[in-house]
Amino acid sequence: MSKDTKVALVTGGNRGIGYELVKQLALIGFKVILSSRNPEMGHKAIQQLRESNLDVSFVSIDVNNQESIRQAAVAINEKYGRLDVLINNAGVYENKQLLNMDPSILENTMATNFFGVYHMIRSFIPLMEKQGYGRIINVSSEYGSMSEMSYPGVGAYKMSKFALNGLTQLIAVEIKSDIKINAVDPGWVSTDMGGPSAPRTPEHAAESILWLATTGAEGPNGGFFKDGKRIDW
Repeated sequence: MSKDTKVALVTGGNRGIGYELVKQLALIGFKVILSSRNPEMGHKAIQQLRESNLDVSFVSIDVNNQESIRQAAVAINEKYGRLDVLINNAGVYENKQLLNMDPSILENTMATNFFGVYHMIRSFIPLMEKQGYGRIINVSSEYGSMSEMSYPGVGAYKMSKFALNGLTQLIAVEIKSDIKINAVDPGWVSTDMGGPSAPRTPEHAAESILWLATTGAEGPNGGFFKDGKRIDW
């Protein structure tokens, strides 16, 4: 691998938006690491991408398991010695009111959508800091906006994305050098999570994320975006 080749890691990369991001990053010359919790599904996705002559590899990561994340960080550091782009795409969704759900649903949703991202960033940002460069994109949702808290339903998901948006802002003011972190709302996308009625394709959803993954030193930091435009938290 050339020293000029950038390395990207995409969580939940075996399907939907994550799969499309892996494909698109590989097409523009990134060395892409696809991660998923299920190794069988991850390797199946890798095989499909390699049939198109794309430079992709696989690492198993369960974002709910800190040891799984730590081992992946060690392996990527040993193999590549760097990480230029981290896309925190893995997530779960529910559609229940907060007080009517089993508390375990909220706990599990926060574990994946918030704490999973937090531990991913803590484990992988040292690989960015040692080269003074990195791009972190958190796949969030407009459901995590403050304005959405006035409406019932989708309680655990809203809380997790609200917390994720706050995490994005807080980390943005802590990081140094040319390391940037932003959040993106991909919209309602036709995936296993979004369902077949969703109006957006994964290709469309990937556009803003790819823009933030490749933005230069003048690019945004600590923002929340949809369709390439900054939106209110």
